[in-house]
Amino acid sequence: QVQLVESGGGLVQPGGSLRLSCVASGFTFSNSAMSWYRQVPGKERELVAAISGSAWTTEYADSVKGRFTITKDNDKNTVYLQMNSLKPEDTATYYCKRANSNDWGQGIQVTVSS
Repeated sequence: QVQLVESGGGLVQPGGSLRLSCVASGFTFSNSAMSWYRQVPGKERELVAAISGSAWTTEYADSVKGRFTITKDNDKNTVYLQMNSLKPEDTATYYCKRANSNDWGQGIQVTVSS
């Protein structure tokens, strides 16, 4: 079955960096577009970044453009989210998702606070 396992979250100070990883299994990763979402309590889950199966195409939410970078390593079945210049408003639970499916990771907490 499909599994998506996130790691790399935690507590970081404003201006700091984190890299989230999502290891995928149970499907042909190299053919699959992937995305990262985030959610805070009381709000809808929002798309943060997405990448095509080939990794040639990416898209970002306006709020993270220039600060976050999504990449995909098809040899390692892993999608990454490099997050730089983090702000308190980036605090959320981050989820990895396989595009065009209802396959989600379990979520990982990112907290940006001094």
